[in-house]
Amino acid sequence: MIYSGLIDPKSIVVVGASNNTSKPGGKLLKNLIDNSYSGELWVVNPKEDVVQRVQSFKSVDGLPDVDLAVLAIPARFCLDTIKTLAYQKQTKAYIIISAGFSEEGEEGAKLEQEIVEVVKDVGGSLVGPNCIGVMTPYHTSVFTTPIPKLTKEGCDFISGSGATAVFIMESGIPKGLQFSSVFSVGNSADVGVEDVLQHFDETFDPKESSRVKLLYIENIKNPDKLLFHSQSLIRKGCRIAAIKAGSSSAGSRAASSHTGALTSSDAAVDALFRKAGIVRCYGREELTTVASVFMCKELKNKNIAIITHAGGPGVMLTDALEAGGLEIPQIKDSAAKQALKEKLFPGSSVENPVDFLATGTAEQLGEIIDACENDFDEIDGMAVIFGSSGLFPVRDVYEVLDKKMNSCKKPIYPILPSIIDVKEDVAYFLSHGNVNFPDEVLLGRALTKVKNTPPPSNGEFITEGVDIEKIKEVIVSTKDGYQPPGVIHKLFDAAGIPRVNEKVARTEQEAILAAMDIGFPVAMKVIGPIHKSDVGGVVLNVRNIEAVKKEFHHLYEIEGTEAVLVAEMAQGRELFLGAKYEPGFGHIVLCGMGGIYVEVMKDIASGLAPLSKKEAVSMVKSLKSYKILKGYRGQEGVDVDKFADIIARLASLLRHAVEIKEMDINPLLGVGQSILAVDARIRIEKGKQDE
Repeated sequence: MIYSGLIDPKSIVVVGASNNTSKPGGKLLKNLIDNSYSGELWVVNPKEDVVQRVQSFKSVDGLPDVDLAVLAIPARFCLDTIKTLAYQKQTKAYIIISAGFSEEGEEGAKLEQEIVEVVKDVGGSLVGPNCIGVMTPYHTSVFTTPIPKLTKEGCDFISGSGATAVFIMESGIPKGLQFSSVFSVGNSADVGVEDVLQHFDETFDPKESSRVKLLYIENIKNPDKLLFHSQSLIRKGCRIAAIKAGSSSAGSRAASSHTGALTSSDAAVDALFRKAGIVRCYGREELTTVASVFMCKELKNKNIAIITHAGGPGVMLTDALEAGGLEIPQIKDSAAKQALKEKLFPGSSVENPVDFLATGTAEQLGEIIDACENDFDEIDGMAVIFGSSGLFPVRDVYEVLDKKMNSCKKPIYPILPSIIDVKEDVAYFLSHGNVNFPDEVLLGRALTKVKNTPPPSNGEFITEGVDIEKIKEVIVSTKDGYQPPGVIHKLFDAAGIPRVNEKVARTEQEAILAAMDIGFPVAMKVIGPIHKSDVGGVVLNVRNIEAVKKEFHHLYEIEGTEAVLVAEMAQGRELFLGAKYEPGFGHIVLCGMGGIYVEVMKDIASGLAPLSKKEAVSMVKSLKSYKILKGYRGQEGVDVDKFADIIARLASLLRHAVEIKEMDINPLLGVGQSILAVDARIRIEKGKQDE
């Protein structure tokens, strides 16, 4: 729990403040003064008696008791300063903006940890080191600008990077995005992103708290905490968007399976965010645009009316929305369309997009919005594009738009691109608490991303038909490493994962008997080499006994072969399913279509085990190849519900077998409801659940 003095301190001391406002300590003090901090404010500066008209003490020894200390002094002086404040001045809240700690090496990390131990010893909280500071409605303890107007209607913003926090605010403020608080956690020696999120969750007030949370994360230290408090906040009515940076390098590491190669810390983040209900963003503009979407009324369904006086932006917005799965439906009510058309200038279009020409008026815009709100039942939300043609003033248009955004039940997304020509009018519109989307394509992408992010998981997972005791029994009886087919069969059968009929043969006679029992044609595969196809260890459509004899001896000549697997020939579309244990996160489950879709196009969806059936369906539907999966041009597809059931069953297996570190089912072959695991690899490492 974050100490209250960090949020609402009754007294603040800036250690290292000066009259030079080009230095961090001086600028931080100026920001506190300029933004009317109302508590007791002091400075520690050994060379001054007064700094920026604030009383200065020569050292912390002379201070009265103080709630919050902000340190802008060299790292080597911080520990002794904090000891004095903690043990003599009852100070429990600290912000260290200074650098020179764990980010610089082992000695800095040791000093950082010693400081944390002192703060914890007195039950306090520390933000930083190496951060820009904290802004709440009660104080602006940062050394940077801009400093936005802080209001409960704004968003709470937590950033692992101070500079990035500044740039994100610079991106959001011109769009009209407001802020409630800003936390730059720096090195997160004590208070990290997850801890601030926990504070927002545990202190949430439905009447007073912000309902929008923005995160910039470079390191997820506690995935479980992030997941739990994100889900909790979203269930309370909040909406969360986040950037997770610094994950790409892990994606190129070599591994012994498709899953190992595809699963990275980035896939783990995707899975975590999906389970939490967090909208994942990849850049500042995307994050602040998604946040601005959050500030509008919620879009209940997927049908958008585009209202424009400029054809080109309407077309580009249509493309962006439809590419993301939203729809721009035709207006069906011919009488309502005709009634609206009579109120517009000749040449206007009342199809969708609704184009009321460059000469369109404020009154006409109001009529169009009213029709979309009250008469056009197929419409769920409106995007209004209105810039300046230079022909006439636009203030009255923006006044109407402001009024309608407040009165309409359906969300309205304002696209006001003329941020230079009529910047005073746009500023007027934003001053009423509105947001603006100056780029229609960014809005389209953000809106579809918000709409396509699933709600938080409810924690359910499949238990029916999953023999937990059998799974545990099999795991206990195995040795570490890649497992033989017999173990894989037992695990799949215990979890209810359908598979082809397979038999292991170590002699020619066993291979013949296996093929006759299974029924021709059969497939024959080597047991031993990990990548069977790479060594020519897979033979399909073996149709008679003579062919079984020939292929058995051929396969046994391959180096590393321990036996031959004889299997029934399955048919259908090639699917992929796999899982890998990621330290800190748990099992990451991947699914997709097989072949080039997974190997070349990397078209995969990730989920964090355990998974409910609903989560699994959402994963499948998020695939780019989803339409192909369902079937096209008369070709029968795969039953999505059945595929999702298998995904959820695999996740339940992993829930009870954390010793499984890596798994491939590649391929599954499916047509209709018949989906069978054809080939699989499972690697088990016992006693290494956290590695």
